[in-house]
Amino acid sequence: MTGGLLWGFTLVAVIGVMTPGLDTMIVLRHSVSGARTGLAAVAGISVGCLVWGTASVVGLTGLLTASEVAFNVVRVLGAAYLLWLGSTMLWNSLRRKGSDVDDVEPEPRERTIWSALRAGFLTNLLNPKVGVFYMSLLPQFLPPGGSSFGWGALLVAIHVTAGAVWLSCVVWAAGRMRVVLARRRVRRWLDRVMATVLISLGVKLVAEAA
Repeated sequence: MTGGLLWGFTLVAVIGVMTPGLDTMIVLRHSVSGARTGLAAVAGISVGCLVWGTASVVGLTGLLTASEVAFNVVRVLGAAYLLWLGSTMLWNSLRRKGSDVDDVEPEPRERTIWSALRAGFLTNLLNPKVGVFYMSLLPQFLPPGGSSFGWGALLVAIHVTAGAVWLSCVVWAAGRMRVVLARRRVRRWLDRVMATVLISLGVKLVAEAA
């Protein structure tokens, strides 16, 4: 019984993390600056998911789900961050000039890694739908009569691990294509596409909260 639940959740988690989305785009964008930067984004995303997963296990996200005001506050904060991130990225890409072959001068490594970590973490932490995802999914895979806390923690660990492994593969794949992705023209358009997606998601979140 429990084995079937475990494998069922693992399958759902793997399919979920492999579905292209905002996390994949964030990791791909930061991987252009190098594997360490890409892995920093993966770490930020993993920590953000871990925070939501832990909150779900102890029941804190139940309060968020029950309170429309609290849910909308988190949603608006997330929308504001996405709009800021997308607008900044779009502005930087529009003012970037120079050769289409040579890459731009990179930022200091410490700041780049920190920016990637922060982007991955805040994008997940300020997205209440991640908490709702855990709250709606975890109860379906909890065994009857078992330890809900221990089993829930195991399921969260499986999801976070699956996400970290898959996104690390994205970092590796981006590294293989770095010669192409690092070109100014490609990087500029990659930034613009991602900025458009971020701004669109931000506007969508604001509209949903209205």
